[in-house]
Amino acid sequence: MSGDIEIILASRSPRRKELLAAAGVPFLAYHVSAEEVEYPGQPARTAAANSEMKAAAAGRIYPERVILAADTVVFLDVLLGKPAGLPEARRMLSLLSGRAHTVHTAVTVAIPSRDLNETRVAVSRVEMKKFGPETIEEYLRLANPMDKAGAYGIQEHGELLIRGIRGSLTNIIGLPLEVAAELFRLFRETGDLPARLKTAAENCRLDWLAPPRG
Repeated sequence: MSGDIEIILASRSPRRKELLAAAGVPFLAYHVSAEEVEYPGQPARTAAANSEMKAAAAGRIYPERVILAADTVVFLDVLLGKPAGLPEARRMLSLLSGRAHTVHTAVTVAIPSRDLNETRVAVSRVEMKKFGPETIEEYLRLANPMDKAGAYGIQEHGELLIRGIRGSLTNIIGLPLEVAAELFRLFRETGDLPARLKTAAENCRLDWLAPPRG
């Protein structure tokens, strides 16, 4: 196989599609429909279990292909997934206001026919500004919170909410390209895709985002 193989992205996330496209990674998106699991107080375990579930579901359809799956959760005392509606989105954002939380994204790469499956979890820290109901309503007017863990997207008017970050920016967006590159290096089929992902991670910037503190 060459570096231009088309991988299977087991995800509905438009952010993950955008990150892969920007990295020049050919992919076919397969939308996995399955009930996700939650392990209270265990964000890494929760994200890993759901990522592996997505990879397994895609692998049943594409057993010979390289599968890439991911799952993201926000953790602040409790797990914050995608809000069920605007009231829950408001509650999540109110909870995050003025506090720091962690974003955990599990990445799974698999080739089912060869019984190859590897998962790693990236963790980033996000410091939020102190904001009130007016800012929350402005954010909800400008951005769609419904398909985002924690009800926000850092790349989508995140300047209204976020003071700074520590760790991988692409992790907070939804797919830590650095981790995906590490996993792809374990699979000879992926050719030069690890280098493309690494370069894209290094080039990912948000002009308004302050450098990490401390």
